[in-house]
Amino acid sequence: MACLIHKIRNKSEYLSIQEARERLTREREDILNARGGRAAKLFTGKEIKKVTANFSKDRLLGVGGYGEVYRGILDDGTVVAIKLILCQVNHRSLARLLGCCVELEQPLLVYEYIENGTLLDHLRGEGQGKLSWTRCLQIAHDTAEGLAYLHFSAVPPIYHRDVKSSNILLDEKLKAKVSDFGLSRLAHTDMSHISTCAQSTLGYLDPEYYRNYQLTDKSDVYSFRVVLLELLTSQKAIDFNRATDDVNLAVYVQKMVDEERIMDVTMKALGFLAVGCLEERRQNRPSMKEVAKEIEYIMSIATAEVFIFIDHAWLLYLSLSTEMEPFTILKFMSLM
Repeated sequence: MACLIHKIRNKSEYLSIQEARERLTREREDILNARGGRAAKLFTGKEIKKVTANFSKDRLLGVGGYGEVYRGILDDGTVVAIKLILCQVNHRSLARLLGCCVELEQPLLVYEYIENGTLLDHLRGEGQGKLSWTRCLQIAHDTAEGLAYLHFSAVPPIYHRDVKSSNILLDEKLKAKVSDFGLSRLAHTDMSHISTCAQSTLGYLDPEYYRNYQLTDKSDVYSFRVVLLELLTSQKAIDFNRATDDVNLAVYVQKMVDEERIMDVTMKALGFLAVGCLEERRQNRPSMKEVAKEIEYIMSIATAEVFIFIDHAWLLYLSLSTEMEPFTILKFMSLM
């Protein structure tokens, strides 16, 4: 009898554990669905281990503040990236969520594999081909729209906290997709900031953080301005190989703007926009929505220049030179 009671008790405890796991799975499903957008497939722990070859180091794509990222292959041949993330978001300029696994101790999300590497790779000449100026403008606009979505359309709002060129991925058409939300933080709708430890990379961090240890949507704006400067010059955010006064890219470009060494209309406009995002006081910086709209306007100027200056050979050449690399244009104009 005692043996029978023991077996019943063990079975009851086992069922309680199973029920708790199933309830946790349902709760996590509800959380994901509550984030809005398209439905995501739920992967089992067994499936995740299979597509990653049991998290084989041979499948490891990279390690960062967000954890490890693995390359996986689904049964239908789809190549995916698997990493930890806070919640589901859906926008064409954000790395797309394909599914998730909620059976393991830490939930895993399965993302599309974006094959053309990072913006940083391309700016360093390590990508496939060079980026034209018009393509750089499109990348800037894609990125700004993705960040604006996180700030204004995600519920609650999301502050990325680590905006930089290595966290912007380019797909097969060189469209930009913002990635790496492992450092992101959710903000309650009645909060204007988040008190947190710094996660941003040197050269990108909002200077106001050092005074109040708070990050806001305007902190992402400040970091994004560095990306604009990188697109404008193809230079590093911090480079100790430059002259002492020019180590910081922001200072370097500010001098170019002040000395009127940027002559192309669209490049000058982007330079002024970047400088506006540099404002030390957050309230003086534009929002990401405003930044996206301004870049869209700059893009419209770029496509219209050929028609405006069609009777002027030199200006026509500058318009057509938007298919050149950005820094090549700057060097060319500095000689004029």
